[in-house]
Parts: sequence; C-alpha cells; structure tokens
Amino acid sequence: MALDLTNEELDALAERARKVLNAPTKQDAVRQALERVVGEPSKEAEQAENRATRADRLQALQREYQSMGSFNPDFNEKKFLDDMWGN
Repeated sequence: MALDLTNEELDALAERARKVLNAPTKQDAVRQALERVVGEPSKEAEQAENRATRADRLQALQREYQSMGSFNPDFNEKKFLDDMWGN
C-alpha cells in the first residue's frame, strides 16, 4: 500500500523524519517512527538489526588479519610448497 501524504504539514514532517532517521523513503521513515511509538519492530527492521554492518564485518576481518602477525619478506613460498608436497 502506498503512503499518500496530501497534507503539506504531514509531508514536511515525514521528510524531516526521513532525514533524521536516515531512511531511504518517507514511507520507511513513517514506518520506523510508528514502530518506535508502538514498540513492535517489523521483520525488516529485525533483520536489519541482526545483520552486521559492512564496517563491523571489515573491522572483524582487520582484527583477524592483524592477529596473524607481521609480514615476513624473507618467506620463500616455493620452498614452503615444495616441502609441503614432499618435493
């Protein structure tokens, strides 16, 4: 169902809510605002909350990478692979 705001004041409020909530559309902003008032998040909102943000995933990868230690410029990958395969 489409959101139809024919009242200019309501339309302006929906636009302000969109900016404050960083919502992609006025309809989404109104939904988020109503969910906050009613206290019942939609399935979309629950899924978005459960989903890690790109920044969170990137930070986890960076921590994992840093825990591996520093780069060894003298590492001979060919020798390592030959030894591993018994060559």
